[in-house]
Amino acid sequence: MEEPRLRTVDKANAPYPLNELGPRVLRSIGRSMLASLIVRGTDQFEGTDWERAFANAIGADWKPSNVGLDDVVLGNCCWGAKTVKNNKPFSARAVRLISGRNSLDFSYGISDVRSIDESEVGARVLAIYNDRVSSVRARFKHVRTVVLMKGPDLRENAVFEVETVRLEAEKFVWSWNKNGNLVGFENGVQRVTWQPHGSQFTLHESVPSSRSMFRLLPPDNVFEISAIRLLESVGFEEDWVQVVESV
Repeated sequence: MEEPRLRTVDKANAPYPLNELGPRVLRSIGRSMLASLIVRGTDQFEGTDWERAFANAIGADWKPSNVGLDDVVLGNCCWGAKTVKNNKPFSARAVRLISGRNSLDFSYGISDVRSIDESEVGARVLAIYNDRVSSVRARFKHVRTVVLMKGPDLRENAVFEVETVRLEAEKFVWSWNKNGNLVGFENGVQRVTWQPHGSQFTLHESVPSSRSMFRLLPPDNVFEISAIRLLESVGFEEDWVQVVESV
C-alpha cells in the first residue's frame, strides 16, 4: 500500500534508492567473497559472512539481531541479510527465504494446529511475523531485506533488495500441501510456506529485474596461496601461539 502524504512528519530519505548499489559496493562485496574463497578454500559464504561484507560495502554498522530483520544499520535504514544458492542468479525469477520460526505452540499455546481452520492458522503465523516487522519499523524509517544469490563456486552472483513489510492476512488464501506444510497464496501467487514441524517460516520473493550482478574472475594462481603463506606475509611469530600447561 502506498504511504500517505503527511504534513507534520519529516520523511527522511533512505541512504540510497532501492536496488541502486553501484559498482563500488559490488566490488567491495566481491573482495570479501574472494578473500573467503582464498582463505577457506571453499565456496561457503553465508550468515554473518554476508552481513559483515554488506555492512562494510555500504559503510554501515553490523549489529547482529535476534529478530533477524535489522542486522545491518545505517542511519534511519536497516537490513536483514539473506543468502541463497542459485544455479542461475542472473536470470532467476524467484527465491525462497527462510525467515525465522513462527511457533503457534510458543506464541499462542496451540499444539494441534490441525484442530483449527487453516485460515486461522495462517493468520496467526503471519501475525507472529508481522509483530517482528512492526517492532523493527517502530525504530527505523526504512526496513529492507538484502539477498545475495550465490552461483556455483561463487563465480556468478546477484544482489537484490526488497522492502520488508507486514503481510495482510485478509489477502491470503491458505491450504495444506501434500508435504503437510501450510502454504499461503496472495493474488494467486504463493507467498509463504509454514512447516508445522519445526515452525519454519519461508517467504517466496520475486527477484526484481533491477538486481545487481557481478562475476568473480580470479586467476588460478591466487588459490595456490596457503594459510601458512598468509601468516608468513603478516610476519607470523611462534610466540603468537601460547601453550598453557595449567591454570
